[in-house]
Amino acid sequence: MNKTITKWLAGLAVLCAIGGVLPASAQDAPKADTTAAIVTPVEAPATAAVTPAPTTASVAAPAAATAPVPHKGDTAWMFIATVLVILMTIPGLALFYGGLVRTKNMLSVLMQVFVVFALIIVLWCIYGYSVAFTPGNAVIGGFDRALLNGIWDPAKGAFAYAATFSKGVVIPEFIYVAFQGTFAAITCCLIVGAFAERIKFAALLAFMVLWFTFGYLPIAHMVWFWTGPDAITDAASLATETAKAGWLFQKGALDFAGGTVVHINAAVAGLMGAILIGKRVGYGREAMAPHSLTMTMIGASLLWVGWFGFNAGSALEAGDIAALAFINTLLATACATLSWVLGEWVTKGKPSMLGAASGAVAGLVAITPAAGFVGPMGGLVIGLLAGIICLWGVNGLKRLIGADDSLDVFGVHGVGGIVGALLTGVFAAPALGGQGIFDYVANKASADYSIGGQVITQLTAVGTTILWSAVVSFIAYKLVDLVIGLRVPEEEEREGLDITSHGESAYHS
Repeated sequence: MNKTITKWLAGLAVLCAIGGVLPASAQDAPKADTTAAIVTPVEAPATAAVTPAPTTASVAAPAAATAPVPHKGDTAWMFIATVLVILMTIPGLALFYGGLVRTKNMLSVLMQVFVVFALIIVLWCIYGYSVAFTPGNAVIGGFDRALLNGIWDPAKGAFAYAATFSKGVVIPEFIYVAFQGTFAAITCCLIVGAFAERIKFAALLAFMVLWFTFGYLPIAHMVWFWTGPDAITDAASLATETAKAGWLFQKGALDFAGGTVVHINAAVAGLMGAILIGKRVGYGREAMAPHSLTMTMIGASLLWVGWFGFNAGSALEAGDIAALAFINTLLATACATLSWVLGEWVTKGKPSMLGAASGAVAGLVAITPAAGFVGPMGGLVIGLLAGIICLWGVNGLKRLIGADDSLDVFGVHGVGGIVGALLTGVFAAPALGGQGIFDYVANKASADYSIGGQVITQLTAVGTTILWSAVVSFIAYKLVDLVIGLRVPEEEEREGLDITSHGESAYHS
């Protein structure tokens, strides 16, 4: 097993190294849909945030009279988007995963997703938001917003605002905190599916604390953090503000709603867990069919509905880019569903409900990094390719790896995330109907866009995420195994985690 892990880590290191040394694309300005700044309605340093992942910036508000005021329509949309992301996690993801396991483990999966969601929301408000989205260095932020300090000023009776991708347009920072918190929570919940039916509950929670802190937060900061658009007025201020951003943001990586931060990050952590924890008892010899595809279909449907908040909400405004992300999410998902079903029909002779649900999730994953950057026809192509490639991911690639990734987290989220991230670099090109790169100095789309250069930048982001998550996950699993032990005893696994870990059953005859 150690030999297998060593080979994988070596391969990941090579991938990251290749991505890092290749020349990055020439870009004159930050991306239009990857930034948000925090602005205070008082004469105080402003904090910044970013939509796929914000930031905390220092933007002085010269006078309260000129401070921007949130538009109620944008604010209302962000409330709805946040609730939709909660819906896609609990109950969406929980039911999707729950239906895929055996009857004896149904409640254990629901419990894991539900409690991990709650745990991460608490950690997010205590320190996660601050570490991800306040200034620090290119890899990690600071603690200016720890305990959500500074968002409400009781002495002045003022709330802080988070900027959107448009200069002078803001939303309440508290809703931005909540929105980004749901992203962190679902990322951690995704990992659960890779080692379902065999992990100790206490070990799961301990691992999540470590991985969230050292795995999720740095990647979110590196990809999404910058100080926002409001301070950018000329080339000098652009350079100054960009220098404060996360490392991959500085390189120009495009990730609208979490292809690297959420899906690749979680998938690598899940795959590492599947390898280190080992295969389920009886894997490959005993039947382990999903116990309720009805539940899985319901869960997949809730995921699809909730994903509109995930992707369109990442625009931070109820405007044109949100509408673009919305139609891309609808179209790409439908295309991936059809391509997966068709591929399965051709290769296996029959189309399945499981295949349709899996195809939909693959399309949702792949369009996530591209949603606000590519045109609808780019979304169509991404969806079609994601369905076919992820079908191979859960069949051919899974056999090549040899790990028991219980619910195909890597095959769908890892492969789909990589496909989407790389194709974002292609279809974001204005020549192919994409949005290109927004120039905040000229306040219009930049005339310069290199598909080859942007794809290399995307590859750098993908490689960095894979390597970072693999190393952090490996260390976290080993520490938890040393202190708690990762896996339940064989007799408990055979009886099922519902009874042995939680003392209850999903079904009673």
